[in-house]
Amino acid sequence: MYIILILVMFVWGMNLPAVKYLTAQMDPVMMTALRIFLASLTVFFILSMLKLVRYPKIKEWPYIVGGALLNVVIHHYFLSVGLTMTSGTNAGLIMGTGPILTAIFSLVLLRIHPSKLQWFGFLLGVIGVWSTVITGSDQTSTISLGDSFVLIAIVSQVLSFIIIKKVSKTLDPRLLTAYMFLIGSSLLFAISLVKNPGSIYSFQFVPSLFWPILFASGIMATAIGHMLYNYSVGYVGPAKTSAFMNLSTLFSILGAVFFLGEQVSIIQLIGLVFIVSGVLFGSGAAEVLWQNKKSHQN
Repeated sequence: MYIILILVMFVWGMNLPAVKYLTAQMDPVMMTALRIFLASLTVFFILSMLKLVRYPKIKEWPYIVGGALLNVVIHHYFLSVGLTMTSGTNAGLIMGTGPILTAIFSLVLLRIHPSKLQWFGFLLGVIGVWSTVITGSDQTSTISLGDSFVLIAIVSQVLSFIIIKKVSKTLDPRLLTAYMFLIGSSLLFAISLVKNPGSIYSFQFVPSLFWPILFASGIMATAIGHMLYNYSVGYVGPAKTSAFMNLSTLFSILGAVFFLGEQVSIIQLIGLVFIVSGVLFGSGAAEVLWQNKKSHQN
């Protein structure tokens, strides 16, 4: 499961340049609605091949709708709008608080108590994200409305992890992902038409490169990536899986180095070490390795 999470973070990290390109070609909300709708069709197709598709029970619908509102509509809307109003540095720092926020909400709402080593790992992750992001930008903007929007986006995503964990006892998180994407993309499509009625016609003006990148992003990163991540949340819990979120920062920087020719500073390299260490401690992997070592010695 940890290997799967690392692969998901790799795909998400490499997906950031793709999403940045896509949002520059047309209305961000309309593009996001299309990408997530494509992802919902992909997840439904995969689950139908595995014979895992079923109609949800009445008691499961509130979780599905709540997850769609938090994980898809609120998260993606405020993130796409917030990124246009604040710097990438501020956004990266705020999103880097995701693991600690997840641990706090898990403690309050799920009564899940992370160990001291896990808390230590979450702090290491924040330090790592701060050092890698802050040194990769020329300047940091002041606190703005955009910062507040990004914070709302990450808090809504964290709360959706709590919902996923709660309903995972009866509903497969992968099937939950499919329904959330379908409902969420429909709501985002409606919001886009209300805000910008002409956005639906912008598809005819996008370059030919737009479509293969959209399909790759929607199928690989959004559909398969979120399906596996949400399944991991239901399997090992929101706090442990959230520790891996900072790895996407690491992979996005590596992608910028290899594909864009950007340079990495010494401070950023140190920050990457903190991120990896934070994942080891925050996910509980370090504790398992230590316990296995002690057991082997005994």
